[in-house]
Order: sequence, then C-alpha cells, then structure tokens
Amino acid sequence: MTHTTPVVLDDLAEPRFPAEVEPIRAMMAALAPECPLDADVLHNKAAAETGLDDFGDDDYRERLDVYLAALHEIPTMHAAGVVNFHAQILQWLKNRLLLTDLLERNPQIHDIELAPPVVIAGLPRTGTTHLHNLLAAGPTFRTIPYWESNEPFPLPSEAGIEPDPRRTRMDAAVEFMNAQMPHFALMHEMTTDHVHEEIQLLANDFSSMLFETLAHVPRWRDYYLAHDQTAHYRHLATQLRALQFLRGGRRWLLKSPQHLEQLPVLNAVFPGVVVIATHRDPVPVVLSMLAMLTYSARMHCAPVPVEQIAACWVDRLELMLAALIRDRDVIPADRSIDVRFDEFMDDEIGTAAAIYDLTGEDFSDEVRDAVGRYLAGHQRGRLGRVATSAQMFGLEPDALQARFEPYINRFLPD
Repeated sequence: MTHTTPVVLDDLAEPRFPAEVEPIRAMMAALAPECPLDADVLHNKAAAETGLDDFGDDDYRERLDVYLAALHEIPTMHAAGVVNFHAQILQWLKNRLLLTDLLERNPQIHDIELAPPVVIAGLPRTGTTHLHNLLAAGPTFRTIPYWESNEPFPLPSEAGIEPDPRRTRMDAAVEFMNAQMPHFALMHEMTTDHVHEEIQLLANDFSSMLFETLAHVPRWRDYYLAHDQTAHYRHLATQLRALQFLRGGRRWLLKSPQHLEQLPVLNAVFPGVVVIATHRDPVPVVLSMLAMLTYSARMHCAPVPVEQIAACWVDRLELMLAALIRDRDVIPADRSIDVRFDEFMDDEIGTAAAIYDLTGEDFSDEVRDAVGRYLAGHQRGRLGRVATSAQMFGLEPDALQARFEPYINRFLPD
C-alpha cells in the first residue's frame, strides 16, 4: 500500500521526541561525564574493550583531532549527543585495532586480488539505495549489510559465535534509532541487514564525508576538502580484502554520494572500476536531503540550526556536482553508465539488465527472479513520504534552481 498524505516535519528546529524514549535519553545524558569527546580517553577505552593496543599507522590522529575540535564547536550539542558521538568514535577506533590485529595474524589478506568493483555514485534520493538493493538481490555481488559496516571485524572473544553479537547489537541500535526518529524511515529505511554504504568503512580511517552528514562541522569539511583522499581509499581496499577473507565474496558492489567527487581516486585505487552515475532533478533531491540532515540532527543537538545547515549543504552539493561535471569522463564509456531516475523508475528490470551487461556479469534467470522478488516487496512510497519545500529551509526556489543549472545542462537536458 502506498501512503499518499505526506508527513510534515514541524519540529526540525525544536525537536520533539516520543515520550517512550525520554527515559533512555535521560540515562544517556547522565553518562555524558564518563563519555568525553577526548582522544586520550577514547583510545584508552578502545584498547581496554578489545585487549589490543596497535591502531596501525598513526597519521589518522591528526584527522581525529580535527574532527573532535569540530564537534566541540557545535554550540547546541546536548548531553545525549555527546554520548552518541563518543560511542561512534570509540567504535571506529576499535575497528582500527581489530583490523590491525587481523592483518597481523593473517598477512595473506594483503595478497587478495580485488575484482574491479561496481560503484554507484549519486546524490541521495536519486535512486541509489533502491538500485543498490536491486542489484544486490541476486548472488552476483558482495555487499555490506548495515551491521557489518558498523562492526566489520569481530572481537576475538566473539569470533564464530552464532547468532553474531554484532547483529544483535545492531538490532538494538536500529530499534532505538527508529524510536527517536520515527519519520526517518520515510526518507531512508534502516534495518540491521539492509545493504549499506562503505562510507562507514572510510570512517575507520577518519577521512570520510560521513562526518559532514552526522553533524554540522565546517572545520572538518574544510580540512577534508583540502586533502587528497587516495590513501584513505587504499585503506578502504584493504578493509574490503579483509571482509572477503572473513565472509567471502567475489566482486564488490559499492555505493556512496562521496564518490561523486572522487572519481579520479576511485579509478586510481580500483583499476577497471565500473561506475554507475545516477541523476535526478537536483532541486527536489537537495530538499529531500536537507530534510534528512536537519531531522537527524536532533540526535546530537537542540535547537537545530536548520537554515545554517541548509545553506552550507547547498554550497557543498554544488561543489560536489561541479566535481562530477569536471571528472565524469575520467571513467570511460565502456566502464560507466549514466542512469536517469525517471528512466530507471519506468524500467527497473531493464536498467538492471543494462548494468549487468556493462559489468560483464550474467543477468541469468536466477538473478532476474531475485530482482523481481525484491521489487515485489519494495514498492515506491510504501512507507510514506515527507513533505519538503524550499521555504522550510529558508531558501528561494528560483535561486536554488539556478545554482544547479550547470549540472542540469550536462546530465539532464530536455
């Protein structure tokens, strides 16, 4: 069933939380003094919780320090938000420890040859998530479920335990997230096993656009944009090898908006990479993305500076799309395809078949059936939708349209 009446988010600036989560939020707030956003505390906790002490190459420490400083600059960060960020950064540090240990015990991981990955690059709301899940429905590609993206490497004490404790922890995290943000699923459904982005893996090297989406951190954004990302994509490749070693897989299917401005890096780190660029009218796309960003900001701050976040992200997205215009032809036509949202929605099976053909993979009856089953259970709009407008973010529609004319002229001509 498709829901037709859109949900109006009338509490973006002054968030209201469901009554049933308030006791948990209060408990989190009480823990804040024990969970400072302090590098030494975080490193010590990560070592204590894993029993390990080698974080790998220490160049990440400067990036971590910049991010922590940026978080400290958020004027309306609430105590529960401090605990949220403390837990997330702690997990990234634990992931570094666990990867370093895994590589030391299994140096043959470095020798695993990665097949050229298939990478979906597009802004949120351009069909990337739907396409990602659709292509992942069959047995062809290796993908990352949400639980694995958050905890890619098991604790030594939990290796081999079933059910996997990492999945159990993610079940609880997703349940709490959905309770705090009941309308987020209308914009981006999150489940323990849904196919997720590798942007979480990039965060383990503390260089990722993910940081910008989690909080309004101009200091981090400027630092990130000033640095070449090749080394961090190489770290991503090492993690992909480690994940293949642990749980198998033949060829990766990846997806993230971040890749829009990193096509030369992708091409250098993953020889033969196949890129699927998704496109849609950027104005509704931007408004939908702003709704997600400002709605989820309640997880760490209140009040939420809605118009400030919106203005910064319009600038950021314009910069990303300018990079795509500049670098799109770095990936040659025999390894890339541009997918327009309207054409994808008109022929989902045909789009999948064309991508399979581009990648040299067999769109077999088994794959076609798996894709059909996925589509049958994931009709567009089945969860409902959120109402958006330029005015709710302090933006002017005509001015917004003009900002993205170069992108529209290149990829969405009439």
